[in-house]
Amino acid sequence: MAFDCDVLIAGGGPTGVTLAILLAKRGVKVIVAEKEAEIYPLPRAAHIDHEGMRILQEAGAADAVMATSRRASRYEFRNARGEVLLCFEGSDRTGPGGWPGANMIHQPSVERALRSGLATFPEAALHGGWELDAFAEDAEGVTAEIATPDGLRTIRTRWLIGADGARSPVRKAMGIAFDDLDFEEPWLVVDVLVDDPSRLPTANLQICDPKRPTTCVLMGEGRHRWEFMILPGETPEQVSADASIAGLMKPWNVDGAVRIERKAVYTFRARIARVWRKGRVCLAGDAAHQTPPFAGQGMCSGLRDAANLAWKLAAVIKDGAPESLLDSYQPEREPNLRATIAMAIMMGRMVCTTSRWGAFLRDTKMRIGRALGKLPTTPPDYPPISAGAILAGSPGAGSYFPQSIARDGTKLDDWLGHGAWLISRSELAGEALAPFAGKLGSWLDRHDAEAVLVRPDRHVFGAGDPEMLRAAWKAATGLEPPPPLA
Repeated sequence: MAFDCDVLIAGGGPTGVTLAILLAKRGVKVIVAEKEAEIYPLPRAAHIDHEGMRILQEAGAADAVMATSRRASRYEFRNARGEVLLCFEGSDRTGPGGWPGANMIHQPSVERALRSGLATFPEAALHGGWELDAFAEDAEGVTAEIATPDGLRTIRTRWLIGADGARSPVRKAMGIAFDDLDFEEPWLVVDVLVDDPSRLPTANLQICDPKRPTTCVLMGEGRHRWEFMILPGETPEQVSADASIAGLMKPWNVDGAVRIERKAVYTFRARIARVWRKGRVCLAGDAAHQTPPFAGQGMCSGLRDAANLAWKLAAVIKDGAPESLLDSYQPEREPNLRATIAMAIMMGRMVCTTSRWGAFLRDTKMRIGRALGKLPTTPPDYPPISAGAILAGSPGAGSYFPQSIARDGTKLDDWLGHGAWLISRSELAGEALAPFAGKLGSWLDRHDAEAVLVRPDRHVFGAGDPEMLRAAWKAATGLEPPPPLA
């Protein structure tokens, strides 16, 4: 049976569509099957970090997303009396990814920008109202049955990606269980349209009040969000009633300044699928992992999955790399994911304390920590890749390679393109790297290396002698080393 596509992606959210674009840019024929007919019109995710924005940059959507995003310089955790327990500062400054560290977004706008980009690739297609019904794998590919508005359709694909959300039918059909990380709390989410921004907080806030743990954060342009923990003995129906919401919002004194756009009850969970790849089927985004929202890493984690998976799938499909390259997907991504979830759980437990005695002990501990200068003041760095398609033991291997910005505003990734890079000292004097030579040279100096090989997902494969890096890249990935930049 002839193949209809190289990759079929179940799920047309940000993870699935970003993956589709990154594959299409590499010449991979891709179909996205999304069960909903249209983009969900109301906000969901609220935050994309500098790494996520860099991935959207490659996908061609970053400028459109930035046009409607907002930034807050502070992320504060306050107790019931308004005292600051913990504060991350500088999140509006440019991060290593070459974009601001924290960008508060409107998810439907992000999805529109991504879908507009995907539509420019003739070898890519997104179909709304298409729902994966069943699939069967064989030695050559996957045969999927898709329920469409016009009836059942069979799609033959080389690879199937389940980017189909927390309830993922793909994951369930594969019989993959979760590792439960012991965090499950129901919260009421209230999204508002803002008529008078002067009356709203300008920082992102976590109110660690045992009477009612509360979140208040910026969203994309013209929007704001409150989240209220549902307490033991309360029902979602009680808390989400209009009168209840009016009472919850009253202390914020925003009556007349905002209009409610959406109210919804979510259960914040922390869990990771035990297996992310079985044969020709892989999981990505919420289908593979779910995190509480307190560290703002839900969408970001899905985008990182897409960036990691895209270049490897393309290498296997287009460039003759062995399928075993995909075995590195979960070992590379899972430690980073577990670290981001651990941070979110730490923040969540700090916020979700409903015991007055527990809150007193927490506040005392945090006051002592602040007085001794022991608390972090900036968002944490998450661990580098420690195992997988890297030259372990070489300088910087697995670390995140920063995106330099030239004086005229040109970003390194746009200058050098989306493939792997081999950057050597001998090339820094040439025209190809002239706008970035100083910062690239500084990176090589810090790592005492003659050259660095940077993977397409902008993690460092390794650093050292250029010829050694070429040989190691070929051995590790089955791919030809990147050509000279000159």
